[in-house]
Amino acid sequence: MSGESLTPVLAVDAIHTYYGESHVLHGVSLRVGPGEVVALLGRNGAGKTTLIRSVMGLTPPREGEVRLEGQSIQTWPAHRIARRGLALVPQGRRIFAPLTVRENLLLAARPRGQSDRPDPWTLDRVVALFPRLGERMGQMGGTLSGGEQQMLAVGRALLTNGRVLLLDEPSEGLAPMIVREIGNILGRLKGERQSILLVEQNYHLAHDIADRIYVLNKGQVVFEGTPANLDANEDVKRRYLGVA
Repeated sequence: MSGESLTPVLAVDAIHTYYGESHVLHGVSLRVGPGEVVALLGRNGAGKTTLIRSVMGLTPPREGEVRLEGQSIQTWPAHRIARRGLALVPQGRRIFAPLTVRENLLLAARPRGQSDRPDPWTLDRVVALFPRLGERMGQMGGTLSGGEQQMLAVGRALLTNGRVLLLDEPSEGLAPMIVREIGNILGRLKGERQSILLVEQNYHLAHDIADRIYVLNKGQVVFEGTPANLDANEDVKRRYLGVA
C-alpha cells in the first residue's frame, strides 16, 4: 500500500526546526497514509527525534506546515495536538515508575464515548495484545523489564485512541528476542490498520514492518521509497545507515 495515493493522516511539509540558532531540520517533508506504517531511519544526530518533537509541538518548526487529517497543527501546544490524535511512545519509554501497570494504562485511557474510532482501544484490548501486562497489573512500572516497559508505553499510547502512533526508537536498549517481539506487535497493529510513524536505528526491524521508508541525514531527507527500493540502493544503505 502506498500512502501517496491516499489522503494522508499525517503530512509534514518542508519544515525547518531550530534549537536556538542551531538549524536542525532543513525542509523535511513526509506523509503517513491511513493504516500505513512509515519508518524514519538515520544515524544518531540525523534529526529523527527532532522531527518527532516538531510534529508533537514540543519543538515547533519555524517554517513549514504539519497537518493532521488535513488540519494545520504546527502552532498548537503539545497537549492539544495529543488530544487531536497523535499518540507518542517517547524514546526511553518514560513510564511512571511509582505507579502500577494498571494505573499507568488508565492514566492515558480515553473513554469509549470520547473516541470516534469504530474500534477504540480499551484496557481489555491492550491486555489481549500484551498478555504479559495482564499478568502484572498490580506491579509497579519501575520493576518491569525493559521489554515489558516498552509494551506498557505502547499500550498507554494506544489507549489515547490517537489517529497516528509515533514510536521513537522502540527497540533501543532491548535484547534481540524482545526486539523480535516488538516487531511482531507492530505487525499486529499494522494488521489492524493503525497508522504508525516509526523512528528507528534498527534497519531490519523497520525494513520488515514498513510500507515506506524515509532516510534522514543531517536534517534532510536523502531517500524515500519502499523497503524494496531501499534494498536496491546500496549507496544509501552504506553511506547513511551503515548497512552492508
